[in-house]
Amino acid sequence: MPLRRVLPTAALALAVLAAGCGAKTDEKVQVKTGPGVTDDTISLGILTDMTGPFKASALTRMKGYDLYVKQVNDRGGICGRKIELKQKDHAYDVQKALDAYFDLEPQVLGLLELAGTPMTAAIEPDIMQTRTLTAPASWAASLLGNPHMMIVGTTYDLDVINGLDHYKRRGVIKEGDTVGHVFVQGSYGDNAVEGSRFVGTQWNMKIAEQPIGETTADLAQQIGALKAAGAKAVVLSTTPAQTAAAVGVAAALKWEVPFMVNVVGFDTAILDSPVGPAVEKQVSVVTSVAPFTGTQPGPREVAAAFNKYYPNDKPAIYVDHGYTVAKVFLSVIEKACQNGDLSRDGVLDAFHNTNGLDTQGLTSALHYSLVGRPSATQSYITKVDSKAPGGLTTVEELFESELVKMKGTRAK
Repeated sequence: MPLRRVLPTAALALAVLAAGCGAKTDEKVQVKTGPGVTDDTISLGILTDMTGPFKASALTRMKGYDLYVKQVNDRGGICGRKIELKQKDHAYDVQKALDAYFDLEPQVLGLLELAGTPMTAAIEPDIMQTRTLTAPASWAASLLGNPHMMIVGTTYDLDVINGLDHYKRRGVIKEGDTVGHVFVQGSYGDNAVEGSRFVGTQWNMKIAEQPIGETTADLAQQIGALKAAGAKAVVLSTTPAQTAAAVGVAAALKWEVPFMVNVVGFDTAILDSPVGPAVEKQVSVVTSVAPFTGTQPGPREVAAAFNKYYPNDKPAIYVDHGYTVAKVFLSVIEKACQNGDLSRDGVLDAFHNTNGLDTQGLTSALHYSLVGRPSATQSYITKVDSKAPGGLTTVEELFESELVKMKGTRAK
């Protein structure tokens, strides 16, 4: 589909300023506006998979958005305008996503969610041209070069480095060991395995790679090969169904190897499956967003709000993810309001001048002034726990491996 816009030639100047979002913004003020902003509302778009293979996480994440938006609207909104969410379902289909995007984009100030790697790749060029601030439902480092993309948290590769550092400090792996990595080919898995490769180089470990496709269902060959290679631990950068399949094969082989899983590879539904006990025994999850049971003020705030408004629903870490993204996105819009400019350029300027944004432990402090660098570099390590709300409990609070610091320095 041909693109419909002409890319503006002016570029935003980047500056390093502290983020400020504590000022009261519920009084109607005169500001410069653009698409998605009326005298009464600020509209944000959600383009996600509500009926396809990732509907469970998407629908849960949307509850997190709703919880935070409700808090903002209850205190008067931003610039005297209520926040309105406009939702479109692409059912994980690229053409449906394109059609929905071109319908939605003129109606909104920004995209609070754009889900799906193929959909993001198809839409990203137009986002560059329309200068629409967008929060992808992804932590792929390949998106860092787009100054319109708001990645909330640590990229996949840095999460993997932090996860393997956790294992090394606990004696699970050591210099000279073999570490397996099963990964979905694409921006998610390809980025994640970069973390394992960096660890292997720095700690003299052999990384036994097992690439798979997004729809690969039988992982017997991959797990069998890693067992034969003597892997002391396995990283899974997979879908939740593939995580369950991998752990199920290991259990059948009576191979009690520890698995470190990127957060997108875990879903609480796994615990209700036949492999639930093995997953609970062998799986840890590395995440830059706090689990639902997190003890910091931010996660506690999410849990209290969720239990109040969704008392009959099962929680998951995706509630915290959605709440965090909404909190960060609306903090940027509040800053743009304070600057008197709710146009897309005004929002982008506020975004690029946001540093040290405190999410109260939902993530580490976030920094957006340097395009091409992740907003955060710290991760939580959690363990699967069927008795915990959301299925995860914290094993190690936010931390950053020394290797992450080294990788960041080399990237400069």
